[in-house]
Amino acid sequence: MNEATIAKKQNEVNTVVELMKDAGSLLFVDYLGLTVAEVSELRTKLHAENCQMKVIKNNILRRAAAEVGYDLPAENFIGPSAAIFSTDEVTGAKIAYDFAKGHQKFSVKGGVVESKAMSADELKVLSTLPNKDGMISMLLSVMQAPIRGLACAIKAVSEKE
Repeated sequence: MNEATIAKKQNEVNTVVELMKDAGSLLFVDYLGLTVAEVSELRTKLHAENCQMKVIKNNILRRAAAEVGYDLPAENFIGPSAAIFSTDEVTGAKIAYDFAKGHQKFSVKGGVVESKAMSADELKVLSTLPNKDGMISMLLSVMQAPIRGLACAIKAVSEKE
């Protein structure tokens, strides 16, 4: 390989490294067999939630993951792969598994959440959770319940008198 080719590949690796560092989660998916329209549909859904899917050569993905320090199983880099980069930990997995329900040729191989390698099964469980805003909303609702109950009781007592 000549120096220009090596420099080009290193530039590609550096670009993917930056995407990995900025992502809240990263999924490796197998998209082989999907039509262009189906891939476009998936990309549109991802884009609407500030996520993106990029088709990247396995060698580039492997080298970038090693540079970031991810210890990933080799099966994530077998066959045609695309990477889904999500700004938070849950959204990318939620969209990918939702899409996989209607498209049998699409599958999740594995991924990374908070710098921890996760299997496809672990990511499937993660996809059922609400996102960070949803969890905060649920927590606030639980915290307000006792106060709301007390306020209703005080109001009921004051209305009796």
